[in-house]
Amino acid sequence: MTVVGLDDTDSRERGMCTTYVAKTIAERLERSGASVSRLVLVRLNPAVEYKTRGNAAPAIHTDCASATAFEIAREELERLAETADERTHPGLVVADHSPGETPDDVSAFTRRAIRSHLERADAATLIDGHGYRAWHAGNGRGRIGALAAIGAWNELEEWTSERIAYRQSDRWGTPREVDAKSVFVAADREYPRVWDTVDRGEEETVCVPHTPGPILYGIRGDDPDAIGRVAEGIESERVASSQLFVTNQGTDVHLRDGSLGSVRDGRAYRVDGRVASEPETKRGGHVFVTLEGLGDDRDRDERPSLECAAFEPTKRFRDRVRALRVGDRLTVCGEVSRGTLKLEKFALRERVETERVTPTCPDCGRRMESAGRNQGYRCRDCKTAEAKKETVALERELEEGWYEVPPCARRHVAKPLVRGGFDAPTHPER
Repeated sequence: MTVVGLDDTDSRERGMCTTYVAKTIAERLERSGASVSRLVLVRLNPAVEYKTRGNAAPAIHTDCASATAFEIAREELERLAETADERTHPGLVVADHSPGETPDDVSAFTRRAIRSHLERADAATLIDGHGYRAWHAGNGRGRIGALAAIGAWNELEEWTSERIAYRQSDRWGTPREVDAKSVFVAADREYPRVWDTVDRGEEETVCVPHTPGPILYGIRGDDPDAIGRVAEGIESERVASSQLFVTNQGTDVHLRDGSLGSVRDGRAYRVDGRVASEPETKRGGHVFVTLEGLGDDRDRDERPSLECAAFEPTKRFRDRVRALRVGDRLTVCGEVSRGTLKLEKFALRERVETERVTPTCPDCGRRMESAGRNQGYRCRDCKTAEAKKETVALERELEEGWYEVPPCARRHVAKPLVRGGFDAPTHPER
């Protein structure tokens, strides 16, 4: 067996797609007489700043001799990779062992590539140490993802599927012709086995990209047969070809357990805390809220804190964040950048049911006013007084449980609530 890993062939402006390059290599391998058992699509750390788009690295599992597979793959990368873009640095790694026999240090490299940051030298050391065949253009950064794709099958435990339909090459860069109504109808038939095909709240066909390149649409889910039925139900321009990928999309494998005081930029976490400030909507429609540690009141001034944000592209999810109250206990998930956690989802673990408010005058029903520092409250008209604030029931819009960004804002690797496996009631977005 042979594993072919590749990465970094596309461009944000010029198009192309690494999955298309992988599919093309697989087709050439099969024409040469080899068989291909699967194509794997690995989403790496979404917080890496030098990624081109979705930070995807494909792997091809084949019985082709490694030397032949290397030559075929290298020729296709040289032909298709968008090396005219100075940010594109394609890489190729070919391993002459089965996917399940990947050395432990290569498998660990995959996990690090999904959750952390790696250097080119890290990849080069392992490639040389295991005698893998490798090729690169530019600065060689693509070898990081290519090597990570090699180790994925042996390292990761949870997999989903995506069927990608590709356009005819003469239509690349032109507006896509996809009948939105047919996409919504097909998606409804197979939900929730097939997810993130559309966003019903925003009336958006999430599966259809807006960037230039060969992809017409991509259908994701847990059931490959259901995915195929959705694809068959979509009315669109002529599909040139399609390919099923096994992928780590929708699995949350990028998240690591952390604490408010230990998070670092460029990584994604799952952390617990308590709401310490009223949610604030700032310029641009972004909503911010601060979490603090779960210590007792005696050490409140020393608790670690973390700013969390629901940015404008998360749309109606921001209303969930605005509905939080000081004292709510949460689990939050997301990438940390410049000291702020970009919310992907959160669980309301324990909600505040009461609040302390300025007392009401028992005679006239008006709110009292402060009588001065540490002097309680009094009614200006009736002269009645109260020593402290009163406790009243708080009407809440949010139930306890999980809330997530809508499909239009979800990262490829983030796990939709509809997939299940969460430790509290869920409120999935459709």
